[in-house]
Formats: sequence, C-alpha cells, structure tokens
Amino acid sequence: MPTTTHAPSPLVATDLVQTYGTGPGATHALAGVSLTIAPGETVAIMGPSGSGKTTLLHCLAGVIRPTSGSVVWRDEDLARAGDRRRTALRRTDFGFVFQSGQLLPELPAVENAALPLMLAGTPRAEATRAAAAWLAHLGLAGMERRRPGELSGGQAQRVAIARALVGAPGVVFADEPTGALDQATGGDVLRVLTSATRATGAALVVVTHDEAVATHCSRVVTMRDGRITAALGAAR
Repeated sequence: MPTTTHAPSPLVATDLVQTYGTGPGATHALAGVSLTIAPGETVAIMGPSGSGKTTLLHCLAGVIRPTSGSVVWRDEDLARAGDRRRTALRRTDFGFVFQSGQLLPELPAVENAALPLMLAGTPRAEATRAAAAWLAHLGLAGMERRRPGELSGGQAQRVAIARALVGAPGVVFADEPTGALDQATGGDVLRVLTSATRATGAALVVVTHDEAVATHCSRVVTMRDGRITAALGAAR
C-alpha cells in the first residue's frame, strides 16, 4: 500500500473570512477562522447547518479562495494561488470523499479510482494497476470492472476512498462521507477511511453533523456562525 509522497507538512489556515454579497445583506460564512491540521492527524469539523463547516473545508482544500486570510500548504498560500495551480494541487496533494461518492457512472470501479492519476498524466496501465491494488486493499478485489450502479452504497464509498488515496495525497477531505449510508455501513466506511489514511500518513479532515463519525477522529472542531467555538483533542 502506498504512503504519501509528500514530506510531512501542516495545513495552516489563519484568519479566514468568507463573505458572500455586500452591504447589509452580506452573508459571513467564515468570520476569522484559524486552524492547523497536523501531518497525519484526523480532524472532525462539526456544527449545525449554516455554521460554515463546508465553506471552511472548501477553503482548506483550495476549492474556493477566501475573501481574506491565508491557507498555507508546503510554504504556498492557496488563498493567493491561481485557479490552475489550485486545481493541480487538488489532483496531486489532496484527496476527496463526498457524501454521494460522485463516481462516474459510465466507468468501472478501477477506472473511477484511477482518475486522479490519469488526470495528473500517469499512463493508464500504471494508474489502473495502482487503483486495483487500492481496491483490493479496501476489500473490493474482483469488483474492479463493476460500474457504480452495480455496487452497494458502502462498496461505492470504498471506491471513492481508493480514488482519494491512489495519488498518495498529503491531506484527504471528506464531506459527510457517510451521510447517504445506514448507520452500520457508515461506521464500516469510517473505519476503512480512517485506518487507510493513517496507514499512508495522510491527514484527514471530515465535515460531519454526526457525533458517531467524530468519534473516529483524534480531534473535534465545533463551529457556529462562521467561527470555531470549541476544539477538543490533539494531534496524535
């Protein structure tokens, strides 16, 4: 199983502000958030709907640029990087797991899992070999040619986890990764996700409203009204 190819590095967000609109009707999704994700740690970001947790994840991952503040990864401020650079980092340095998996329905599992490598220029045969190894490690040996519609919800999320980890990222971001699953299947997927990221040395950031999900993480950060209101636990 591959390990992260990146030297251990924290992901450091400082004074993040994200404002949508102007004037009295402006929405302040983030109101001065500072957070450090240590190499290899697992962090759950919790809070009610509208608290800013998904906006924070998107800023940390370089999906959006904050209105102000910085997000530093490997001595580079993502808040100042251009769209092309941030897109490249999302292919090479970061992995993603979403609530619905967001697999491409026309592709078999092995090609879905290999996508980040192929998009980064890895030859198809090499990319699919790496993806197949990850699928086998996650208990999906023999299912490489199945399309998403031929997989259970839990199996599809394992394919999504393989896709997130196949490029040996430094940080994996998961947005409500068990939200579409029943409790038992969700718990199984979380165990797979946290153990796999820890084994590779990648940090894991999970946005969730489920306290059961947070128990799998070494640190829990709680948000409300665009601010961090509590942070329990420490990197391990």
